[in-house]
Amino acid sequence: MKLAGECRCGAVTYHSPTTPQLAVYACHCQHCQAWSGGGFALHALLPEGAFTLTGPTVEYHYEQQGQHARHYLCATCHTRMYNTTSAAPRLWVLRAGTLHERSSLRPVAHIWVKHKQPWLVLPDDVPTWQESPTPETFAAALTGGCRA
Repeated sequence: MKLAGECRCGAVTYHSPTTPQLAVYACHCQHCQAWSGGGFALHALLPEGAFTLTGPTVEYHYEQQGQHARHYLCATCHTRMYNTTSAAPRLWVLRAGTLHERSSLRPVAHIWVKHKQPWLVLPDDVPTWQESPTPETFAAALTGGCRA
């Protein structure tokens, strides 16, 4: 899948000169539910610098439970584009719903399922965790090396 996308209004776009493999996962935590306005949020982990972002952005940052996160949003429509977190150094967390080609996305893992909405049925063959897995376990699941 070509890595390209944009915010809701189109003021901020991104693209990558390469075609990175996307490790898409669904987060069901209460923060992601509130930020997405839905039952979960889809994220794709990418190496730092995996794409070039163009357009006006604003930054939102916070610290929670010893982790520091920086979120980058469109300055016009406030769509969250990606974030960084001290929990995953040297990785960018792309909001997968901003991709142009998103119809074939399938999460390879689900985290924070203790907050999953009861109407959502998860596939049996996809790793899930009640909260956040260890970085090593999560990395193995995202690359297809683990079935939790």
